[in-house]
Amino acid sequence: MATEYDLVILGGGTGGYVAAIRASQLGLKTAVVEKEKLGGTCLHKGCIPSKALLRSAEVYQTVKRAADFGVEAGGVALQFANVQKRKTEIVEKLAGGVKHLMKQGKIDVYEGIGRILGPSIFSPMPGTISVEMANGEENEMLIPKQVIIATGSRPRVLPGLEADGTHILTSDDALELPELPQSMLIVGGGVIGIEWASMLNDFGVNVTVLEFADRILPTEDHDISKEMEKLLSKKGITFVTNAKVLPDSVEKQENLVTIQAEKNGDIQTFEAEKLLLSVGRVPNIEGIGLENTDIQTEKQGIVVNEHYQTKESHIYAIGDVIGGLQLAHVASHEGMIAVEHMAGKDPKPLDETLVSKCVYSHPETASVGLTEQAAKEQGFEVKIGKFPFMAIGKALVYGESDGFVKIIADQKTDDILGIHMIGPHVTDMISEAGLAKVLDATPWEVGQTIHPHPTLSEAIGEAALAVDGKAIHF
Repeated sequence: MATEYDLVILGGGTGGYVAAIRASQLGLKTAVVEKEKLGGTCLHKGCIPSKALLRSAEVYQTVKRAADFGVEAGGVALQFANVQKRKTEIVEKLAGGVKHLMKQGKIDVYEGIGRILGPSIFSPMPGTISVEMANGEENEMLIPKQVIIATGSRPRVLPGLEADGTHILTSDDALELPELPQSMLIVGGGVIGIEWASMLNDFGVNVTVLEFADRILPTEDHDISKEMEKLLSKKGITFVTNAKVLPDSVEKQENLVTIQAEKNGDIQTFEAEKLLLSVGRVPNIEGIGLENTDIQTEKQGIVVNEHYQTKESHIYAIGDVIGGLQLAHVASHEGMIAVEHMAGKDPKPLDETLVSKCVYSHPETASVGLTEQAAKEQGFEVKIGKFPFMAIGKALVYGESDGFVKIIADQKTDDILGIHMIGPHVTDMISEAGLAKVLDATPWEVGQTIHPHPTLSEAIGEAALAVDGKAIHF
């Protein structure tokens, strides 16, 4: 049976289902094809479950130091099975919400594997979707006017160091651990690696991070990376940078993984109960019928223009499958841009300098705009304001006074170029900085905003004043 649609979306992750909702709002008859679960990686294997675990780790550490707040809490014990249960309950609740949104928008959902067909009796152009139904029923044929590919990504593995789910794990595997290991080697000190390192350390696991670059969080501002390494090292995490892991050296025993890494010409040996691979993600472009089209791909994924059109102009692609900033909120925004473009709304292209980025470790980091190094490389003459949380009353009350806010501005125009934070709840504070960037604000304008006292957000106002040497409390 063949069914016609205005739009069919391959992939029901964050980008896909948000695009579907926007299409429904614009009156487009829409269908989503999802081979696993609505909500995709973010909801089931990434953003939400990992943050649920991070929150449990944070609470565990807070209760353990309750005496610092004048509270006696004896008999503190971690019940990891209950931690996992709570995580699952949160995911299931949100997954139910996504299903409700699909019904509310009258969006058809096909559970199965969708493949793009070439020109056929159904259409003279490539784009008809054949759905291999998960329930074993006969394939469904969907004939859309437009298609969005939103098939996401999966964890990258290193040749010779493939995950086995027991000794060598991906982040997908780690989320399903029935119990915590005594020790963990993490290969990769990027965002995912640092979040897992922080979480596992807070749960009491002995953690060592091996990072190929010369610093952890290599895409963040240098000052943020330096502060994060200092604070996490203080908590007991071991970091080895400039470390080239040698996959052929891996050895597995019953409760032990051993691997070697080269650092500055020397070979060092590392061991732990388990090893977590955190070396990026690869786009899911196989098995979806791209070979039946003229769509071009590169190493990072599908090639698109600023409106997310592929070389087949009626077929769009969004999210991790096109590379770029692999963030759920970016995929959602890309999906809305793609849908509005196909509906003739002439949306404004995404400006990556306006995208806020967060690391949900303990401490947290959040940033928007250019790093100091990037600003200088682009030819800007910069001026910088920094303000520490140790000078913020609410941070002291909260018991989390490490970290700072850093604002980078253009010396000539006074425009804010970037805002970078590390410290308590900065992932909740970054939206003020994001709005400042959208409005092309100056440090003076942010400094003139009356921040309520006592709040953590006062650090943003003080950092803005500090750009011109006018900070009040430091």
